[in-house]
Amino acid sequence: MRRRIPAVLAVLGLSALTLAGCATASSPAACARPAAETGVLDAVHVSGAPGAAQVSLDAPVFVPETVAEDETVGEGMAITSDAQDLAFSVTIVDGATGESLLSASPQVNTVGYWREHYDGLADMMMCAREGSRVVGAVPATALSTDAAQNWGLSEDDTIVVAMDVQKVYLAAANGVPQYNDRRGMPSVVLAPGGEPGIIIPDADPPADLAVEVLKKGDGAVVTDADSIRIKYTGVTWADRKVFDSSWQKGASVAVTMNGVVPGFAQALEGQTVGSQILAVIPPELGYGAEGSGTIPGDATLVFVIDILGIDAPASS
Repeated sequence: MRRRIPAVLAVLGLSALTLAGCATASSPAACARPAAETGVLDAVHVSGAPGAAQVSLDAPVFVPETVAEDETVGEGMAITSDAQDLAFSVTIVDGATGESLLSASPQVNTVGYWREHYDGLADMMMCAREGSRVVGAVPATALSTDAAQNWGLSEDDTIVVAMDVQKVYLAAANGVPQYNDRRGMPSVVLAPGGEPGIIIPDADPPADLAVEVLKKGDGAVVTDADSIRIKYTGVTWADRKVFDSSWQKGASVAVTMNGVVPGFAQALEGQTVGSQILAVIPPELGYGAEGSGTIPGDATLVFVIDILGIDAPASS
């Protein structure tokens, strides 16, 4: 799917730094916000609508460790894993002066993506729910040297952060496993983090589009009007090799029904968030006789697709 499923572009509202992933996980029962022993956040006041937070300080704020609290508690999905994607807006001020350092809405990325250079911000994200406004204070020591220098911070400085968690996505399909008994279909094995491996049988591929629901999610039904956030792995039936995988790239992607090959769109149509789909796509619903990139002509494609969520409309 190289031509029709583009990779996510790493366009940051913070500083342009090297991407690195992390896969730390925690269960909801063990999840706890980093808390302050004193009322250090009492000096912080946040106003403004979601996505447009304004921060003011009654007094300078300095902390030795990251502290955070939910000013508003959302009702959406909780962040319990570094592997989860989220969309958020953030306002950051200097803890000593109250001077504005940043107001931005970065692209969707995993918690682990932010942890590489903004560990304190990633700690603030953990346990937050979609729809929450999280207020916190982060010492410069909980940022990478590059990030601290980007904002002109010394190691003794603190930033004060207001974060509106706008969207939280699944880390992997979490639906109920389904029983499938169609003969001649590929088998799927999952790594502990959810990445699929695809085993192609020693048989001819199905002549027509073949779709199986491996896990049935209980989320929203996807439609042709949606931007659907997924993780996927694709192999060709003939050579049994992975030709494209968002798992290997370390990022989910957002796709639309008219932005993928017809068989991929048909496999997604009517499915639900949280589902995992196995799709065997014949050449006429894939890349046809011409092929694409490393995909040869007349190739039957096999995809395992995890449906992680539906992006908010661009207008919002």
